[in-house]
Amino acid sequence: MTNLNFTQLDSLFRNNNFPAIENDARGIRFLKLRSMSRSETLEDFAREADLNLNNIGKRDYFRFIFESRITNEQINTYINHKYEVERVIRRNNEDYLIDQLNRMQSFDWGGSFGNSLEKNIVDNYVKKIQSYQAINDEIEGALLNSLRGYTLNSWYNHWTSIIIEDIFKDHPRVFPTVGLVKKIDFFINDIPFDLKVTYFPEELLKTKLQLRGYGNELTKLKRICRQLNIFIPSDMKDKALKLHLFQKVDEDPRDEARAFISNLKGHKKAIIREAEANPLELKRWFYENQGEARFDASNRFFLVLTDESDLSNSWRLKRNKVFLSQKINEHLNNMTMNANDLLTEFYWAKTQETFTCLSDILFLKYED
Repeated sequence: MTNLNFTQLDSLFRNNNFPAIENDARGIRFLKLRSMSRSETLEDFAREADLNLNNIGKRDYFRFIFESRITNEQINTYINHKYEVERVIRRNNEDYLIDQLNRMQSFDWGGSFGNSLEKNIVDNYVKKIQSYQAINDEIEGALLNSLRGYTLNSWYNHWTSIIIEDIFKDHPRVFPTVGLVKKIDFFINDIPFDLKVTYFPEELLKTKLQLRGYGNELTKLKRICRQLNIFIPSDMKDKALKLHLFQKVDEDPRDEARAFISNLKGHKKAIIREAEANPLELKRWFYENQGEARFDASNRFFLVLTDESDLSNSWRLKRNKVFLSQKINEHLNNMTMNANDLLTEFYWAKTQETFTCLSDILFLKYED
């Protein structure tokens, strides 16, 4: 094990070199303090530990406490206590919150192109429309729909993520963090993880369908719709059209439609089973296809939610606490924490660098 100073550890953290931090004698101490590094939290911690910060600038709190006489046990005790105080409040409110989340009946960004609402407004409205009346009409129509979709989806993602994080943090093998800090959501056996709740990626599913010889899903859907005389609208973008046609064929009682849907679902289930049997490929895919603006190489725990009866409804699983708790706790109970299983190496094409980290993945498959 190495014995690095604060500056060296901080540099490693900023450069996404988690293996080097974890192999240092004080690396976990650094990461636990880093996970509570907001100035208000550190001030509170210092008061409880009888540590004087009067002559220390806020930007130096972290370094000062890291290098202080405070023991690792004191750090652990404080974090556990703070988490329990926060958790009691959320626990008392959880039934209400889950009830509110269940009132959301669709997950639609409203044409805002994912979560890039501001860019959408500037590129497609501000810079293209010259008429005052026309832009007002758009605000009352498509733009209002985009704003509603963006806000509701963001609200849903935020609160379901907190519920899922609490499921992890309530497990005895998991050590919590205090507040929201980038790159670390919790520790499992003193290994830090950033939780990523996600779904099986559509782009990868598309590629895998083609590799299996199935072809293009939208093309296939159009073909079966023409065969069954199901109307194909011309005013929808490909992603929305694919979902729309799938739902129409899925609801069609004719044998040809039933056979088509069964065959398509069978291919998708097989692809997900293959990923589950060989998770390293999917873990690498997630790292290598993350957004450039939010890139990091932190240790990640991927929670992949799939509603196998209809993948488009996988978002609903994020609020199914009973289902989530059973599966997550079962996984945590049986985790071996084998470094060879968790070791992940991926290539970041933007900088032509290879990164090494630890990651785990849990497939949560649901079928009525």
